[in-house]
Amino acid sequence: MDVTPLIPQGRQVIESYGNGGFRVSGETFRGSTLVLPEWSAPWPPASIDQLDLASLEAVLAAEPPVEVLLIGCGRAMAFIDPDLRAAARARGVALEPMDTGAACRTYNVLMAEDRRVAAALIAVD
Repeated sequence: MDVTPLIPQGRQVIESYGNGGFRVSGETFRGSTLVLPEWSAPWPPASIDQLDLASLEAVLAAEPPVEVLLIGCGRAMAFIDPDLRAAARARGVALEPMDTGAACRTYNVLMAEDRRVAAALIAVD
């Protein structure tokens, strides 16, 4: 089934992941990556242990605001520090951790539904 017509024009689509990077709307990113509907960019954290409020600032300050931030934790889901989760929630963003593959797939589905979603993705080999 071709879902391309369901994707709003000009939105960032995660096309593939693995081998230490991502392909998003025709652009290749090496290493961890942030993906929002309007833009994508390299993201410094190489592991979930490096996740902190400063590393999420670009998403937390995004306009229009993001409602859900999918955290691609790598090969396996990991728990997010409760204080970090509370700080993001105080700024109106729900953090949803899952493995990176699930985060990529979930992002594409929610973005196609025109939801205010972003993905912070830890690269996997």
